[in-house]
Amino acid sequence: MQNQRDNLALVVSTVVLGLLVGIGTIILGLFQETIEWLFLNLDETAAHPAATNVAPVHRLLSLVIAGVIAALLWWFISKKLKPVVSIENGIKGQQFPISSTLINIVTQIFYVGAGGPVGREVAPRQLGALIAQNWVRLLHKIRRVQLNESDRQLLIAAAAGAGFAGVYIAPITGMLFSVEILMKRANKRIVVVSLTMSLIAMLIGSWLHDFKPYYLVGRLNFAPQSIWLVAVIAPVCGIAGAFFRKGFKWAGKRKAKGNQILWQLPLISLVTGIIAMGFPQIMGNGRALAQLAIQSQTSSLIKLILLGAAAKAFVSIFTLKAGATGGTLTPSISIGASIGATIGFILSLFIPGISIWQAAILGASALLATSQQAPLMAMFMLFEICHLNYSALLPLGLAVCVAVATGNLILTKKSGAN
Repeated sequence: MQNQRDNLALVVSTVVLGLLVGIGTIILGLFQETIEWLFLNLDETAAHPAATNVAPVHRLLSLVIAGVIAALLWWFISKKLKPVVSIENGIKGQQFPISSTLINIVTQIFYVGAGGPVGREVAPRQLGALIAQNWVRLLHKIRRVQLNESDRQLLIAAAAGAGFAGVYIAPITGMLFSVEILMKRANKRIVVVSLTMSLIAMLIGSWLHDFKPYYLVGRLNFAPQSIWLVAVIAPVCGIAGAFFRKGFKWAGKRKAKGNQILWQLPLISLVTGIIAMGFPQIMGNGRALAQLAIQSQTSSLIKLILLGAAAKAFVSIFTLKAGATGGTLTPSISIGASIGATIGFILSLFIPGISIWQAAILGASALLATSQQAPLMAMFMLFEICHLNYSALLPLGLAVCVAVATGNLILTKKSGAN
């Protein structure tokens, strides 16, 4: 009888949380679109992801002003409110402070919308986890439903993944984020709850984002010769992904706090703004840089793309070091796509018929898998957000495996262990 009651509570919670988290992702999406329009006169789409329609000084001012405002808000959180709790610690049992968590979420979306060079995916994940934790408390208070510890952890992890699914319309990725990164284990109960919640959140989120690819790619199938691409791109992106992971882990350990945020974040925002004056693709979560690499048709762009990747890694890491909260998934995709496209151009000199967009996608998946230490999530994320077909399964699967194996040679060294 108790098992039936627990299962019923879990089923109801899965559906309710999927709906609530999906609605939350719509609100965050609308807020980001508003900020992009107000600060950059940008209506972001896959075909037009960068703020190229405004003057260079406009881009600089957007980042500087946003950096000052965001610095004040994150300073206020660190000095006046309870510390923000990570999703991992929330799963372990720590309570998410509502006020500081909500301000942190809003600040992330605001900063990325105005051009801040980090990912936006942390905010919807935090929102999902916050909603789930308070839902569990509400059940216990009103209905006297006491979920067991494993189900409580599962609901918070699944809601965090659903937040991602609702924003990027990627339910398998959301489920795998819950399973591969947060829960770090899998069984039928975990997979069914996580996938169901992500599907519901995706369905709600699609009312705003529609079922369109986040990145525009070519329509050609991956040919057998793409294995040659994997052989070169995967190890290179595995190494690059390992160093990027070490970089943002370093930034997290030395993250500015208190009064340090007031000068460090505006300073890195100024640096990013100066770069953005000549290279607007550096702004935002990395979508514009990745799309540039994917759509590159001429080798004359190699130098620009590589410099863009290096600049993106630099400003992303030091923005996190300066006190910002943000994601590293989409910056990883942009850096990997840039490296992959560059290698594709070079190999095309020796192997005719190399597809540059396919090289970019292979690089993106390989670097993402290594930087996040989540090969399944990385592979299926590229499938879902690019709307790839089945022909990509073999090369992407090989790419993430080889990249993670290569990157771990660096990450597992005693001096650089995570």
